[in-house]
Amino acid sequence: MSFSFTLHATDGAARTGSISTARGTIRTPAFMPVGTAATVKAMLPEQVRATGADILLGNTYHLMLRPGAERIARLGGLHRFMNWDRPILTDSGGFQVMSLAGLRKLTEEGVRFSSHIDGSKHLLTPETSMEIQRLLGSDIVMAFDECPALPADRATIEASMRLSMRWAQRSRDAFGDRPGHALFGIQQGGLEPDLRAESAEALQAIGFDGYAIGGLAVGEGQDAMFGVLDHAPAMLPADKPRYLMGVGKPADIVGAVARGVDMMDCVLPTRSGRTGQAFTRRGPVNLRNARHRDDPRPLDAACTCPACQGYSRAYLHHTIRSGEIIGAMLLTWHNLHYYQELMAGLRLAIDAGRLAAFQAEFDAFQNAGDIEAA
Repeated sequence: MSFSFTLHATDGAARTGSISTARGTIRTPAFMPVGTAATVKAMLPEQVRATGADILLGNTYHLMLRPGAERIARLGGLHRFMNWDRPILTDSGGFQVMSLAGLRKLTEEGVRFSSHIDGSKHLLTPETSMEIQRLLGSDIVMAFDECPALPADRATIEASMRLSMRWAQRSRDAFGDRPGHALFGIQQGGLEPDLRAESAEALQAIGFDGYAIGGLAVGEGQDAMFGVLDHAPAMLPADKPRYLMGVGKPADIVGAVARGVDMMDCVLPTRSGRTGQAFTRRGPVNLRNARHRDDPRPLDAACTCPACQGYSRAYLHHTIRSGEIIGAMLLTWHNLHYYQELMAGLRLAIDAGRLAAFQAEFDAFQNAGDIEAA
């Protein structure tokens, strides 16, 4: 099956749709759980699927270092390796390499860096990134780009964006013709509308199967991010999926979807689950807090996940404070369930033309706080 995107409904800038791939359909707006090292931490693949996830994200940088893309290819590819038969998107490795600071050197060719694991030397270029993602067998491949942290001066953002556009062309050339697989370009330009427009124009001239909005969630804050999203998605083709990288908190997701974003990913729900924070209809709950130690009630009585259906707040508090693995497992499951339930609610609201009411209800519940535990 070839890769395609079908638009189903719109409500303002928000949209629902479906992405067809050889390994299944992705309902949009979609949240992608992050499986950095070929695992969504504290979860089995079938449990991730049970939350409603249609697609996972894998990390090129981490997988190329350990266990190695060639080894994964010999073992049948990333899907077989991690026992996930649904679509997988892999990032290009650019963001992780750029965050190495003193351990990397940037040139026109690419990035030379030292492994954070053993100090070994590597060169990552648009061509090697495409080859690594080919070996992994990714359904959706990301172009190699540079992602500078914000705040940064305009000259730095401009130079970085134009380098990313040159790398985008090289990524396109190296990707070649791979039926059943898709390549996404990444818009850059920081907080500058004209640079975002220039980047979008350059990417469309090259031609990609989908387009990501990069360079956000890197320190600029929600207001600045939403300011970019007020115009950036509309710069990208309406008949292709739009992917906001590395976002985010539930309020970030609702705001991004309302501005026309179709796909998102973030480590937040899994990382928070391992550290005792749960996301709920009434906002985040810290299960490490002593006020939960004698509470027999569920985390969220309206939630149907295993953590809420079978365990008390007191038990969750106990396992988190004791460092028991089951605590991380249950809260991670709950958080991923909540995120997928949020996406399902957004899709239903957009299809029904009632996104504004959904947003108002979401805000009211989030602002009410965790009153059930008061």
